[in-house]
Amino acid sequence: MHDIKWIRGNADAFDGALARRGVEPQSVDILKLDANLREAATRMQDLQSERNRLSKEIGQLKAKGDDAAAQSKMDEVSALKDDLTAAESQHFDLGQALHNALSGLPNLPSADAPDGADEGSNTERVRMGEPSKFDFEAKDHVAIGEGLGMMDFEAAARMSGARFVILRRALAQLERALAAYMLDILTTGHGYTELSVPHLVRGDAMFGTGQLPKFTEDLFATTDEFWLIPTAEVPLTNTVREQILDADALPLRMTAHTPCYRSEAGSAGQDTRGMIRQHQFTKVEMVSVVHPDDADAEHDRMTGAACDVLDCLELPYRVMDLCTGDMGFSAKRTYDLEVWLAGQHRYREISSCSNCGDFQTRRMNARFRPGGDEKGTRFPHTLNGSGLAVGRTLVAVLENYQQADGSVTIPKVLRPYMHGALVITADG
Repeated sequence: MHDIKWIRGNADAFDGALARRGVEPQSVDILKLDANLREAATRMQDLQSERNRLSKEIGQLKAKGDDAAAQSKMDEVSALKDDLTAAESQHFDLGQALHNALSGLPNLPSADAPDGADEGSNTERVRMGEPSKFDFEAKDHVAIGEGLGMMDFEAAARMSGARFVILRRALAQLERALAAYMLDILTTGHGYTELSVPHLVRGDAMFGTGQLPKFTEDLFATTDEFWLIPTAEVPLTNTVREQILDADALPLRMTAHTPCYRSEAGSAGQDTRGMIRQHQFTKVEMVSVVHPDDADAEHDRMTGAACDVLDCLELPYRVMDLCTGDMGFSAKRTYDLEVWLAGQHRYREISSCSNCGDFQTRRMNARFRPGGDEKGTRFPHTLNGSGLAVGRTLVAVLENYQQADGSVTIPKVLRPYMHGALVITADG
């Protein structure tokens, strides 16, 4: 959500920042709505003041016994009623129109975010590890999983349709092991507090983090006005909605492992094979709520935590700085972690770590008291990132740890979570 007071004094900067995201100038229309809203508010307040003045006079005239004069004033009040009702309706409609105009616009990009229209303008920040090489032809995760007899897309499709999978035996255990390991490393090594959160939320929670109204088609909704979460970012971030925090409560660092549900409405024809893009998947999410002065440092810290998981799993990856045309709706700056997939011979996104500034806290009306000599309240900044997408991490383990005989070596850090097993085989 954008600050209309800031837009009033920085219209050109506002339009310039939107242009970096490929959005046409909006300030003229927004400021016109704002001016009309303020005029309507003034008219409504004037009519309310006039009504109150007349009501006071009516009481005074009645006290004097001048019923005729009192009735005349009462007639004036009645005449004001329709005007006041119309003014209140106009004020509400204009306020809603301004709210809709502002809430439909993406966050303004950070000055440091690289400019560009699409992923071709993303820039590489760092690369860790060398892409896996084998003395045999590498398979993708589907061939590996089906070869092990532990990855079943057909059975899933019979009950749920496309973009679902059933994992069996050691692969189901591996998925659980990955999530448990991620939570352990984030909570014990990086100071995140684990939460168990709702998987169904109301629309105002989705609005708060920016999924609604823009991405309605990419979400699943129930018939009784609940929404299935597309990421634990939604419930984790909304823990502070409509709250006023003390400054010493910041930073808040939270993590959760949840299923995620996405309709993938805009991905027709993309990744239709395999586990890369599914309607249901699991993810370990990180969310931070911080003092505005600490947001940039927190962004690096969060990205480092996600990198740590990949480093410990000994998976090759790179960190990309997303350009303005490739960032998510709520983000002002985003770093993507892309893991190497040996079976696909390419890097694929496994985590996005985003700094959202005060974009979400304005939508949620979440504030904090700065304390000291500073009066009033301010909006904290929020950040979110995957630590990691569990299904995609499983894909990366299968493709990078595969062996010539179709078995898969288990990464060292996961072996305690796999009852000490060293390898996954078809008969295991």
